[in-house]
Amino acid sequence: MKQLDLSKTLYELTEEYPELTGILADIGFLGIKNPIARNTLGRMTTLPEGCKKQGKNLTEVIEKLKDKGFTVTGNW
Repeated sequence: MKQLDLSKTLYELTEEYPELTGILADIGFLGIKNPIARNTLGRMTTLPEGCKKQGKNLTEVIEKLKDKGFTVTGNW
């Protein structure tokens, strides 16, 4: 099972699960496909922080990730 720990950065999560890059881009995190942005901002940003910065509902994003086969852990 694919487990996403929300305390990890977006960079760490996408390194662990490369397919997550496309999934997050489909959800609206367009910068995640840019290797420079993923390598810099992604190393400092968690999924909850990214949702807050982009005005996305974290609960909705988590539900979409669950629909894609991920289990989500950590504080949100």
